[in-house]
Amino acid sequence: MQLMHVDKQTYRKNTNIVIATFVASLAILSLVFGSLLIQLFGAQALPDDGSTGNFHLNLIGVVLSLVVCSAVLQSQKNKPYMHEVYYVWRLKQLHNQIYRKLAKIKVAAENNDENAFIILSFYFASLKQVYSLDDNTLTIATVEKDLQQLNEKIASLGLTISAEQFEPELLDKI
Repeated sequence: MQLMHVDKQTYRKNTNIVIATFVASLAILSLVFGSLLIQLFGAQALPDDGSTGNFHLNLIGVVLSLVVCSAVLQSQKNKPYMHEVYYVWRLKQLHNQIYRKLAKIKVAAENNDENAFIILSFYFASLKQVYSLDDNTLTIATVEKDLQQLNEKIASLGLTISAEQFEPELLDKI
């Protein structure tokens, strides 16, 4: 996966629209599906305690609405307005994959493994980009420091490594 330029305002605007639409759709569809299921299969309230015992039908309604919303989101991921949102989402998925192997990757980098340098270069550069887009000012300085130290080590070894060399398959080699 190659790093690309993302317009921060477009990303933030589209992300907020996607989140708000997803949450609103989830809430509305949950109510609709729950009501329909209760109408079709529900029990009437008991006069003495008011409980209907329809919790499971409401839960099924929430699950159905989650499936529908996820399917719609999945179908829209390649639309132009979702480009930045989907790109950052995929970056965050890669961050999770790398983070799970980060201890091994750092050990390999200490042993001057070029693949580890490529992975770490991508990891720190992409973290910096995502933190900047999400206004995460608390940890961006640490990432910048880690990236600088990595680049200094790479330069001291006389290697030419960049984040553009990263391929997800490199994670399988560590």
